[in-house]
Amino acid sequence: MAKATGIGLDAQGIKTSARLHCNLGTAPLIELAVNRGEGLLSKDGAFVVETGKHTGRSANDKFTVKDAETADTVWWGKTNKPMDPAHFAALKADFLAALAPKETLFVQDLFGGSQPEHRVKVRVITEFAWHSLFIRTLLVRPNAAELESFAPEYTIIDLPSFRADPEKHGSRSETVIAVNFTEKLILIGGTKYAGEMKKSVFGILNYLLPTKGVMPMHCSANIGPNGDTAVFFGLSGTGKTTLSADASRTLIGDDEHGWSDTAVFNFEGGCYAKMIRLSPTAEPEIYATTKRFGTVLENVVMDPVTREIDLDDNRLAENSRGSYPIDFIPNASASNLGPVPKNIIMLTADAFGILPPIARLTPDQAMYHFLSGYTARVAGTEIGVTEPDATFSTCFGAPFMPRHPSVYGNLLKERIAKGGVDCWLVNTGWTGGGAGTGGTGSRMPIKVTRALLNAALDGSLKNAEFRKDPFFGFDVPVSVPGVEPGILDPRTTWPDPASYDEKARGLVRMFVENFAQFEEHVEQGVREAAPRAA
Repeated sequence: MAKATGIGLDAQGIKTSARLHCNLGTAPLIELAVNRGEGLLSKDGAFVVETGKHTGRSANDKFTVKDAETADTVWWGKTNKPMDPAHFAALKADFLAALAPKETLFVQDLFGGSQPEHRVKVRVITEFAWHSLFIRTLLVRPNAAELESFAPEYTIIDLPSFRADPEKHGSRSETVIAVNFTEKLILIGGTKYAGEMKKSVFGILNYLLPTKGVMPMHCSANIGPNGDTAVFFGLSGTGKTTLSADASRTLIGDDEHGWSDTAVFNFEGGCYAKMIRLSPTAEPEIYATTKRFGTVLENVVMDPVTREIDLDDNRLAENSRGSYPIDFIPNASASNLGPVPKNIIMLTADAFGILPPIARLTPDQAMYHFLSGYTARVAGTEIGVTEPDATFSTCFGAPFMPRHPSVYGNLLKERIAKGGVDCWLVNTGWTGGGAGTGGTGSRMPIKVTRALLNAALDGSLKNAEFRKDPFFGFDVPVSVPGVEPGILDPRTTWPDPASYDEKARGLVRMFVENFAQFEEHVEQGVREAAPRAA
């Protein structure tokens, strides 16, 4: 058993007879996980585990306690659903009762945030060894001296074996994620999906940091050879992790960051990448992590005899995942920090094939598209989806934003203006038509996306000739060296330009209808950045 940290569980009112494994490292946690039957080692050393029916976040099962602290500070609605304090009290009592007789528990004391003055101390208590390894990998690990006096500010208890009672606990089902900002306690039950722990810490920081003037972001970030930081906003599947893992740039992090007055800082100490159909050619740095001891592969299919993994097999999940320490990426930043950004990239996978591969945004347009958070689900990836389906997730991460989106949008706009930041919208989705049944489009070639990004990040794209998009009003380059000019104008790539116009008007209407909820919270310039049916 590892040395206990400064503040014990007893001091937190947590009583248990369990043997506590505190702050164990990678090797002993994997050894315990294998011995306990939690998963298997692959041929190349990665730990492979299945999470059962929960292969992604249970967004509908997440609740925030509504009390004096949160009543007027949380954006209540579909994303942030309230839980009565009495229901939470009953849930907490039952969680603590479930902990008491456990034979073994795992404890990790970690930081959320790499910039010391803006980080939060988090204790995570789990019943699975591999969950302890996961969260140790994903958050920032204190050194020995910091552990000696570690006093947790927030505590997460993760019990997949726990079954919530909707009537007693105010939950929707047997699965529950309950956040109490007043008690600084998060309870996760009824799901083995490890990402719930990681996203809970993201939610904590998204709640705390805006009051300090720090912009929390669902983004990846990297640094160029000249010290120029780029931030990549994007929902899952838009290329956030892939495009930031660029061998020519230093990776700060792949998913969650803060933007302070002095730095862009990673909230995490690891990466959590989608593994399905990962390409050793297009994503060599990430692919290499699947063959490393210390990587955890969730719902990746593995031959039980040869222990060979198959990243193309989606029978367990389309959302197969890999978690690994950030230093598994060869060019990762040792400090998880970088200068304030020079460029902001907003990624969208437009499955309608309407948006250009790259466009330049004004600060007002940037805030408009940030609050919109547009991407599109592809036909065939989900049961019942036969045509592309528009998805708007405000701030490119609505499920993790406790406060009103305008809080984050205004912070972003202020920081863009203060730093003279260049903003770009990049479509990693479809060109030549839409996806889905009868669609004529094909996926945007990654070499085109990388060439356009390189031109944006090295500054040469600012000198290009631009045209004004008739529907969205942003500037689109007419030509870029090394890129076929035709692909820059999506209308010309469609077999029938009139069909393009019809679909574009439809997408414009979707944007306008979605943004209606934000109009009263933004300035006139942002409202005027809305697209228009040409």
